[in-house]
Parts: sequence; C-alpha cells; structure tokens
Amino acid sequence: MAALSIRDLDDAVKDKLRLRAARHGRSMEAEIRAILTAAVTDEAPRSDLFSALTERFAGLGGVDLDLPARAQPPRAADLPE
Repeated sequence: MAALSIRDLDDAVKDKLRLRAARHGRSMEAEIRAILTAAVTDEAPRSDLFSALTERFAGLGGVDLDLPARAQPPRAADLPE
C-alpha cells in the first residue's frame, strides 16, 4: 500500500475532517481513505432524491404505522383553473 502526506492543509479543513470521521464512526485516516476512494471510483451517481434519502437514513430503521380504514373512498382534488 502507498502512503500519502498532505502539506499545508488548512486547520479548518482538518477540523471538519475530524468531525466527519466521528459522525461516521471511524478514524480520520479511514475517513480520508473513504473520501479519496469515492472520489476516484467510477460509481454511477444517485439518480434521484428518494434514492439519496433512502441510502442516507437506511441505518435508522423504519416505522410501522397502524393506519385506520377509510370510512369513505378518496375524492378527486378540486383545483382552480
């Protein structure tokens, strides 16, 4: 494996990297490795907002809601012309 040294990195950038690594539960070195790998990998970009949100919040789990039965069928919306 290769080693890489980055000089003259702004302190604010380093602090943001440290916080980002903590949010993802990994070391700063592992976070930088993940960022660089993602930057050079030919991954297809997310196609839509729903996919991006689903991926982002997938780790939180879901919610099962008890929805009451409808008493009346749904009606069409009355939109002004």
